[in-house]
Amino acid sequence: MPSILIKNGRVIDPSQEMDRVTDLLIDNGRVAAYGAADHADETIDAAGKIVAPGLIDMHVHLREPGFEDDETIATGTAAALAGGFATINCIPNTDPPIDSQDAVEFVHERAARADNCNVVVTACASKNREGKELAEIGQLVEAGAVAFSDDGSPVGDAELMRRALEYCRMFDRPLLSHAEIRELSKNGVMHAGMTSMLLGLSGIPAAAEDVMVSRDIALAEATGGRLHVMHVSTVNAVEALRRAKARGVRVTAEATPHHFSLCDESLRTFDANFKMNPPLRGREHVEAVVAGLCDGTIDAIATDHAPHSKEKKLQDIDRAPFGIVGLETALGLVITKLIVPGRLDWPTAIGKMSLNPARILGLDKGTLRVGAAADVTIIDPSARWTVDPREFRSKSANTPFAGWELTGRADAVIVGGRVKFRR
Repeated sequence: MPSILIKNGRVIDPSQEMDRVTDLLIDNGRVAAYGAADHADETIDAAGKIVAPGLIDMHVHLREPGFEDDETIATGTAAALAGGFATINCIPNTDPPIDSQDAVEFVHERAARADNCNVVVTACASKNREGKELAEIGQLVEAGAVAFSDDGSPVGDAELMRRALEYCRMFDRPLLSHAEIRELSKNGVMHAGMTSMLLGLSGIPAAAEDVMVSRDIALAEATGGRLHVMHVSTVNAVEALRRAKARGVRVTAEATPHHFSLCDESLRTFDANFKMNPPLRGREHVEAVVAGLCDGTIDAIATDHAPHSKEKKLQDIDRAPFGIVGLETALGLVITKLIVPGRLDWPTAIGKMSLNPARILGLDKGTLRVGAAADVTIIDPSARWTVDPREFRSKSANTPFAGWELTGRADAVIVGGRVKFRR
């Protein structure tokens, strides 16, 4: 494997509290040294750019098997590289769902064949994602599952959720919660508020998330299990997480770029590319999510990349599926909406997109320490570009950000010491 010298870059590694301009040598697939090197097979000039641990997206829907018209493991991992991600976590709401050893191994095999970024797998918390019977947690851990979730659906049965937390605790795996009370969100299209009333669209109240977050925190506190709350979007959910962390509950959380960049007024267009679950909320909720990211209540930034074919999203808004693609726009939105305005500094933002997801999922990644696997993302922080879905590597183009002008994007991605993407 050729050695690589990354010269003159601003190396930001939260795991070492490092933020300085230096050279980084990669040899034999590992971070070998900092400072000048006598020789390397390849040299990358990163002057004016940021050299970060390979970004990690802990919430990606790859759709395969079952929905290959929306995305495949090959196209999804290619999109991940274009977005700057060296590792992604595959969510199990496929068809059939990832609730068996064979299903976990299938994803690993297809990802190895695609040979793009690293792929880890979250398996189902319940068999067939039906919320009736626990999945075979131990067997799935043996197959390599890093976490458990029924995402796309909540675990509605509180007793099943309690037992799932207990079993996951035995294997030190997090349970990733899609926090939604279906009885409250049923038939909803968008956030319940003044805008939904004016548009005549059925609403999903914030309480649908708030109540489930509170329930799951209580169960995590009672069991000592590791709870991770996915795609946080409400004021009360952020505050419940803040209080739980202060009490020492083993809970972490993530937010998506669309929930800190957009609000429910976007639905005035009746464009289904603004339809997601949880829905875009009112401005006070957006500000609460940003505040949670700033004060550490929300640990990670994840895309909830949810591709759907053009034909599906062209249906009437009440029939179109929830979800948007996010892998190729996430970094630009973090820079444009959080870093440039001074809401987050670079080390904090990079920590939420590398080190923190690695810690939550128990991955030996998210660091540029000497000896670590050489997963590196080189970022051009000043690149100005316009979002054009026609240029996406993803198989789908269902984005609400088409035409947006963003600042900053990935310039190169190195995975295991190999350059896998260059702009």
